[in-house]
Amino acid sequence: MAFPLRKRLRCFLPFLMLFCVCSHLELVFSEDVERCEHLRLGQYPHGHPKIDDATQEPENCRNMQAQVECFPAPNISCRLQDGREVGFGGEFGFNRSIPCRNVGYSYKVAVALSLFLGWLGADRFYLGYPALGLLKFCTVGFCGIGTLIDFLLIAMQIVGPADGSSYIVDYYGARLTRLSITNETFRKPHQSL
Repeated sequence: MAFPLRKRLRCFLPFLMLFCVCSHLELVFSEDVERCEHLRLGQYPHGHPKIDDATQEPENCRNMQAQVECFPAPNISCRLQDGREVGFGGEFGFNRSIPCRNVGYSYKVAVALSLFLGWLGADRFYLGYPALGLLKFCTVGFCGIGTLIDFLLIAMQIVGPADGSSYIVDYYGARLTRLSITNETFRKPHQSL
């Protein structure tokens, strides 16, 4: 009599294990706890990124994004990508990306090179445009006209570094910030509406 009972238990055991795993996954992926990346701005206080003194940008800025460590606010819990639940005072936080600027070339140096050595193409060589720099060198700055135009374009930050990065500008310097409107942009209604 004991042998058939063992055989029955062996057949029943995989179904029992499957039931336990499925109920655990249902708890893990339940909708009552939000994912941490979907929290709104007031639901997580984030730390301040470490700012580089020379560039005035976060030190870990890569591809226009910097990572900041965050923890959920009181009475808020969220779920990480691996399924762990995080609450206030927990030992685990999560990383949130904030926008930043990739910087690489000094604005002061670019303007000074354009003003004093622009007729030799030094400004274009510095910014990473060797073909235009050589062309300006051979034509003596396009007879001075190209030198003047390049100085204005660099001074107004219309021409930037060839690698797509932004200029390193002093904290109180004139920095060009390009504005764009996306689906995430809040649009204030006009007062006449």
